[in-house]
Order: sequence, then C-alpha cells, then structure tokens
Amino acid sequence: MSELPYDLVYLGIGSAAWLVAALKLRAWRRDPSFGLLVVALAVASPATAFLLASPLLYRTVGRLTGVGNLATLFVYLGIVGFSAAAVVLALVWTPPEERAGTQVWAPLDDRLRQRVRRRTAVFAALVPVLAALFLAGGPYRPETPLTFDTTFAPRTATALFLMLYQGLFAYALVDIGRVCLGHAARLPDGWLRRGIRLIALGALTACGYVLCKIAAIALAHAGVDGAEWLSTALGPAFAALGAIGITCGFAGPAGAAWAVRRRDFRALRPLWDLVYRADRRLALEGPPSPAWRERIALRDLEWRTTRRGLEIRDGQLTLRPFVDPAAVHAAERLAGRASLAPGHRDALVVAAALRSAVTALGTGAVPRPREEQAALPGLDTAPAEERAHLVLVAAYLRSPLLERALEPLA
Repeated sequence: MSELPYDLVYLGIGSAAWLVAALKLRAWRRDPSFGLLVVALAVASPATAFLLASPLLYRTVGRLTGVGNLATLFVYLGIVGFSAAAVVLALVWTPPEERAGTQVWAPLDDRLRQRVRRRTAVFAALVPVLAALFLAGGPYRPETPLTFDTTFAPRTATALFLMLYQGLFAYALVDIGRVCLGHAARLPDGWLRRGIRLIALGALTACGYVLCKIAAIALAHAGVDGAEWLSTALGPAFAALGAIGITCGFAGPAGAAWAVRRRDFRALRPLWDLVYRADRRLALEGPPSPAWRERIALRDLEWRTTRRGLEIRDGQLTLRPFVDPAAVHAAERLAGRASLAPGHRDALVVAAALRSAVTALGTGAVPRPREEQAALPGLDTAPAEERAHLVLVAAYLRSPLLERALEPLA
C-alpha cells in the first residue's frame, strides 16, 4: 500500500494547523491572555502530532534516533497535550451569559488556578506512565507508521499504553465538545457561533477515531485478524475530519475578523484621499502608499485601519471651517426625501460637507468663523461605532445621491 496519500494528508493538515497556531501565538504576543495561549497550544500540539504521524517524518525519527517506532510516542504525547489544553480551555472559556462586555476568558483567579492545576496534574502524572508502558512494550521493529497499534497490540504493556492514551483523548474530546455546544447554543448567529460549533463537531467527529482504534486494539490483542482497516483507514479518516473541523473552528472567526479589518482599511481609502488633499500633513510617514499596494496588504491591518480613522478625523477638523452650510442642508433634505436610515443620513450629510469643504478650500475660500460653521453629525459617535460610520461616509462619496445633493451648488 502506497504511503503517499497518508503523507499528503498528514503533512497538509499539520502544516495548516501550525499556520493557525502561529497566528494565535502572534495574537497572544500582542494581547497576552492565558486563554489565548491555551488556544494556541491546543492547536500546536495536534499539529505537531499530525506532522510526525506522516510516514515520511515517522521513519525519519526512527532512523535518526535508532529507536524503532519512537515517533508513535511523540505523536501520542502531542495528542495528550491537545487533550490537556482542551480540558483547560473548557475551564477558562467564560459562558456567554456570564461575559462582561467583550470578555471571553474567565479571570485567572485563585479558584480557577486550582481547577486548572488539578486537571493538568492528571495529564502530567500520566505522561511518564505512558512513556514507561511504551518502552516496556519494546523493542518495536520494523517501522510501522500505519499499523503500529494492531501490530504491537498483542503485547500487554503496549495495549495498556494505547488504551490509556485513547481514554485521555476521548475524555478531552467529549469535554470540549460538550462545552462548545453549550456555548454555541447561547451565542447570537455569526462567525463566532459557527466557529465554536465547528470545534464541537470536529471534537465529536474525532471520537469516531477513538472508537475505531479501541476496537482494532482490542481485537488485535485478542488475536483476531482482519480488523486492521479500522486502525489504518476508518480511524484516520475520522481523525482527519475532526482535525479539519477543529482547525477551521479556531481559524474561522479569526479569518472573518481579519477580512472585515481588511475590507474597512480599503474602504476608508477614498475618504482618506479626500481629506489628505486638504491637509498633506496627515501622511506622517511620507506620501501615501499606492492603491495597488494596499490591495495586497495583509499585516497590521487593525493598527493601520485605526490610524487611518484618526487621520480622517483630524482632516475633518481641518476642513470644518470651509464646509458650505448649503451643502449640508441640501444633503439633509435629500436624505429625508429618500427616507434614509439615521446612520445613512448622517453619512450622506458628512460626505456632502467634506466634498463642499474640499472644493471651497481649492478655490481659496476664506474659512468661516466658529459661530457660522455647520454642525456635522457623527462627531460624537461612540468609538465602537466610529469606524462603521466612517466606512459609510466613504461609501457615500461615490453615491449618486451625493452628486444630486451637490448639483444645485455646482
């Protein structure tokens, strides 16, 4: 049987999962929290296990160490690491109804620390037991990256090692699946709810791997032949599907948030260009980047979008003395006739005001004194809603409604 499909599947899933883990670790470095670190470890541990489970790396470990099938121990300890992280994650993940604001992770107080220590102590105590049982069942020759369980299960020490590992894994999968299903049921529809449901679905799907493995190990230990397919085909299929579900569950909400940040960053560019023409001091780091470079922007989007919003606000203050009150009134009347929602009405009015101010500034108009300046909506917008307001203003810069509002003033 060719090992190439197994190499492709295990290396592909392991590499994708490590990419997600790297992104989580990067987020943890920017905003350190115990919960985020646990998430990163919960992804990194099985990612490493999947890489080492590929026949290519599995045989490489045996060749470099001279210990047959040693990679099996590392693979299973990686999954035990995931099991421990998953159990801790279930403890520190605050239920939705108990959250305050944007809080996701429970405060790491003394009570929670004690619970985490008790749970992790069980796994920490069983790691040397697993290693001892594995070594007691050796030596393991030849290398069997795909059939280790059924090949060596007749040995009692090895069978105990395998059953103990599967028991820890099953406990963690059921625990995290239970917690995630409970959380998802109490969350509003959105990417976070979908991601948590995917984690639960992936964890429960991976339980099929455990059942297949336990059955294959028990049959092999009893001397029954012909059940290897449970361990080599059906079990890995459940594991791969479960890993994909868990990885997508962790990556989905983060990817959706990144996509929103990138969309907002690009959407604000027309508005930023407008105010930049009025005050070139806004570009603190030299001339603005070309539009094509922003289309491929991937990094630091939150910081760059926040800075762009602040610079737009500074530009608004620069332009305010040049706003034509007639443009503001025209936009308000048009918004009323079009029955725009309050947020859209404010965005149209601000877009009209800024366009009129840029035009006036370009013609050398004299700034109006403070008592004659038009009062613009949106300046008192809450910080949490400010970005959405500015994105809407940027959208109205290209709206036919804006041209109709400014047409009488042309």
